[in-house]
This record gives sequence, C-alpha cells and structure tokens, in this order.
Amino acid sequence: MNSRCASINKILPFSCVDGPGSRLALFLQGCNLRCKTCHNPYTISLCNGCGECVAGCPEQALRLVDGHVLWDETRCAQCDTCLQNCPSQASPMARTLSVDAVIGEIERAAPFIEGITVSGGEATTQLPFLLALFAAIKSHPALRHLTCLVDSNGELSEAGWEKLLPVMDGAMLDLKAWDAERHQFLTGRSNTRILHSIRLLAARKKLAEVRLLLIPSQSDYLEHIDALSAFLRALGPVPVRINAFHHHGTYGEAREWRSANKEDVEALAHALQAHGISEIVLPALYL
Repeated sequence: MNSRCASINKILPFSCVDGPGSRLALFLQGCNLRCKTCHNPYTISLCNGCGECVAGCPEQALRLVDGHVLWDETRCAQCDTCLQNCPSQASPMARTLSVDAVIGEIERAAPFIEGITVSGGEATTQLPFLLALFAAIKSHPALRHLTCLVDSNGELSEAGWEKLLPVMDGAMLDLKAWDAERHQFLTGRSNTRILHSIRLLAARKKLAEVRLLLIPSQSDYLEHIDALSAFLRALGPVPVRINAFHHHGTYGEAREWRSANKEDVEALAHALQAHGISEIVLPALYL
C-alpha cells in the first residue's frame, strides 16, 4: 500500500496527444513557471482556501469549511465560473489522491493504453509522489509493461532528475525561448536550468522530445537559429516538435498576440532543416 498523495487537477483515461500511442494522462496541480502563454492557467497555483470562488458558483457546488474549499462533484456543471473568479489562478476542483488511488485508475484503463504521461501544471513540483507512482507501476505485474513519461518544463534540478531517471522511460521538455532574457519575459524565469536538463536527459537517453512553442512576434528561435540548431544537433536523434501558439485558455497580454499559422510553423521548420535538424514534428492542426 502506498498512501503518498498529490494534488491532481485531472485524469484523462485516454489521450493520443500526450506522448506516443494511447496513454492515460495525469495532470498535477501547481507550476513553478508563470508562462504568459499558459493554456491552463488554473493549474498554476494551489488553492489557498480564500473562498472567493464559493459565492459565485451557480450550482452551489463549493463550500468553505475550516479554511478549505470543498468541491461537490455531483452538483458541479463544469461551467468554470470558479476558475474565472479565482484571484490566485488555482482550481478548487483539484483532488488530493494517493498513489494507490491513481494505480486503481490506471488498472481500469490498462487494457486500452500503452503508457501513462504525468503532466501539469508541472509534474516534477510533486516529485516524491511522481517517484512513488512510477515505482509502483514498474513493480505492478499487470502494469509494468506501460511506459512512464513526464511532460515537464525542465526546471527540476539535476539531483531531482537523478532520482527520477531510474523509474521513468522518458521526458518531453519545453524550450520556450533561446535567449535567457526572452525566456524570463515569457515564463518568469531564465532557461539556464532548462537547457541543462535537456542536455542531461539527452545524454542519459531519456529525452523523448524537445518542444518549441512558436509565438509570432514573440519567439526568438529564428533570431538565434544558428545557436539553437547547434544545441539541438548536439543532443543526438531527439525529435523536435513545433507547437503553434493559439489563444485558447490564455490570459493577460498573450490574448492580444497573434496565433501561429501554418506558414509561421513551416518557416521555422525549414530553417531548422537547413541547419541539419531532420526529425521535426509539425502540428496536426491549427486553431
């Protein structure tokens, strides 16, 4: 039995966009970046029990009890009014679940999936839970065939990755900008640790994918194409996925930024190919 718990925003029993093949996707609550382009801003913070969301719930699915917001799933209409009213960008609908409870969810989905992906928020902000979950899967007779992937922003320390490497099959990391100051502007932090994480995982053959988020007029990939391409080539045969920015779910100034179209993405893809990057994954659709 493993009672290690985590704050979990959502569990998707089946996903075909969170890694290769069919996967169960587990979204943890909480993130250590503040990306202007975040499509799930309500996963950034943990609920602090302020109760600002309670009175505005049209279904009366929320209650404030002893400083904690309690969510009644049976009354909830999934209207997201609470998310819009939260001053700290948190979700009162996040659940605290144990490793054993999540294993139960995975067991029900196991006949239909090839693996699980833990995302967020940022999965590695709840590292002890992540370690315990992956270890439980690897030791489970009916689940050990499933691959365990992490969708991460790369902010985990090297010591943290060293703990995670033995129990995970791979990680997909985002590189939101090449220049450290541009990355700071877009995410609230420099990319120094992220670049180190990418190099470390590639060297240990655990880097499943590098993701570039293309934001017209904001991304600096083309501006630094020589340095960026040299960095990517040095990683070895790692797929590079170009994601096209769109406005869905964003807030603040990013709502005024132009969405990336097919021509924007192809221009970056052609530049990378011209600089020796061959394995490039393009968006399946553009919003």
